[in-house]
Amino acid sequence: MRIVAIWFLSFFVAHSALADYSIEPLGDGLYRFVDDRHRAVFLVTDEGIVLVDTLNSRAAAWLKAELGKRFDVPVRYVIYSHNHSDHIYGAEAFDAPGVIFIAHRLAAQDIQITKTKTVAPDISFSDQLALDVGGQRILLRYHGPNDGRGSVSVEFKRQRTLFVVDWIVLNRMPWRKLWSYDIQGMINSTRDVLALDFDTFVGGHADIGTKAEVVRYLGYLEALYELVVSGIQAGKTLPEIQQQAQLAPYAGLPHYDAWLADNIEGVYERLMEESGMGWRPDL
Repeated sequence: MRIVAIWFLSFFVAHSALADYSIEPLGDGLYRFVDDRHRAVFLVTDEGIVLVDTLNSRAAAWLKAELGKRFDVPVRYVIYSHNHSDHIYGAEAFDAPGVIFIAHRLAAQDIQITKTKTVAPDISFSDQLALDVGGQRILLRYHGPNDGRGSVSVEFKRQRTLFVVDWIVLNRMPWRKLWSYDIQGMINSTRDVLALDFDTFVGGHADIGTKAEVVRYLGYLEALYELVVSGIQAGKTLPEIQQQAQLAPYAGLPHYDAWLADNIEGVYERLMEESGMGWRPDL
């Protein structure tokens, strides 16, 4: 009985692990790869596959095997959305002759300096890079600081789809204390991408959505920022701002009750330290 129970548990754990992964078609050769809370995207063309983010070693190994089963073309390009390890580890699974790795120059620099255990980019860029593969165009853009280093948007022109990791999260509160986020930079970058011509938004976390949902997300960031700035200017302490916070239009967002105080704390710390509000003589 003990052997049977152990076998069943092992099978259940293995099956549950595999069930965390899925590949979802987005249309016209574009796909989303889901690993629990993380997402990557890839485009399949006649000339090869363009993959954005590899996530981690286990996910990358699974994805590589699936791509080999489902598509009769090799991976040609791997793009890093930014420098954070939870999105770009596992890249060695795709490291082979003829595969080109791409990142923004700040992400590439950070990968080198911090000895990040992933494949070093072959190509880096400063502002924008156009990639033409199989008659399709992919545009990579840097919008300034927002999350981590060298974070870029990836626009798939034919599919009218935009992929952004971490600094835009649809239909969910931003992550807890907004660790590693430049709040004003997130607002600036989100305003910037809204000028782009896309219909569908895919994030490195959470939901797929429309441009209108990106607008709503921006509205939350702006309201959160104004709430904290106004509180500091009124002489309120962090606990007072947290206790008196009212962002009713966004109360329906998942994790609103659990993470609003954390969001406020993250913005407060940025304003007090990075913006210098903590040592301003008028406050």
